[in-house]
Amino acid sequence: MHRLFVALRPPRDIRDALADVMDGVPGARWQDDDQLHLTTRFIGAVERPVAEDIAAALGSLHAPRVEAAISGVGQFGQRGRSEALWAGVTPHAALAALHRKVDQAMVRVGLQPERRAYLPHITLARLPRALNAGPEIAAWLARHAGLTSTPFSFEHLILYESQLGRTGASYEPIARWPLE
Repeated sequence: MHRLFVALRPPRDIRDALADVMDGVPGARWQDDDQLHLTTRFIGAVERPVAEDIAAALGSLHAPRVEAAISGVGQFGQRGRSEALWAGVTPHAALAALHRKVDQAMVRVGLQPERRAYLPHITLARLPRALNAGPEIAAWLARHAGLTSTPFSFEHLILYESQLGRTGASYEPIARWPLE
């Protein structure tokens, strides 16, 4: 089985700027440079023939290059527990349009459509269960609420394989296609 997702990778200077804000929450598992990406579609575990169909579908996709910028920070969580810290990416409309195009390609391959609302973001940290939504998280969110970047381009759509390990996930790009 191959655990796959489709993503965009920000350029080095943007990843460096994001790395500069990745501290100040004790116990957070901050992403390393290889993990910084914007997911356009999570796929999950598939057999090799389906993975090959996915790659073929993505290879025939035509989509414009996306001009974007970092815009603010936030958190994901449930039932009063924070699970992740992230940096927002705008413009939402252009990224949502690319998400829909990728999702439609995955449906043509036979996958179920994405049901969750799409929020363009780059995950910066995973938060362990023992770390509740405490003052450190609130302080980090307040300190970086105004996080912005200069505009940049997402130039490639990338198919990644995710390997889950004891220390977290590692991501390997297995195919990439230029955006027009």
